[in-house]
Parts: sequence; C-alpha cells; structure tokens
Amino acid sequence: MTLKEKVEKALETVRPHLQADGGNVELIDTTEDGVVKVKLTGACGDCPMAAMTLQHGVTNAIKQAAPEVKEVQAVQ
Repeated sequence: MTLKEKVEKALETVRPHLQADGGNVELIDTTEDGVVKVKLTGACGDCPMAAMTLQHGVTNAIKQAAPEVKEVQAVQ
C-alpha cells in the first residue's frame, strides 16, 4: 500500500465526523519525505476550531495509519 493510499484510508475514518459538522478534508499531496498536505473544506475551512481539528483528529488518524508521515500541513 502506498503512502497516499494509507493517508486516504485514514481520512475516510475522519470524514464522517467532519461531514456531521458540514465540513470535509481533502488530500492535496504526499511527498517522498513524509509530508502530507490536506485541505479542510466546507464548514471546516473557516472554523475557529480548524487548527485543533487538524492537529488532534486528522493528524492523529494519518500518523496512526502511516507512521512514516513526519508532518501534516494544512493548505488553503
């Protein structure tokens, strides 16, 4: 399984929680050096809690599924 596939699988576990609040998360890119770029969309895009959601929900899920990930970055 590729890094991108692992990350997508992790995001699938987080999406229902985000969608329940009118948001979503989109995988933008993965790099060979372990950086994952995601975009929070919908209500999550401009939510004051977006940074916490990214850090605790999305990042934790990704790192659990793909321990080789070094960093998760939010892009606009």
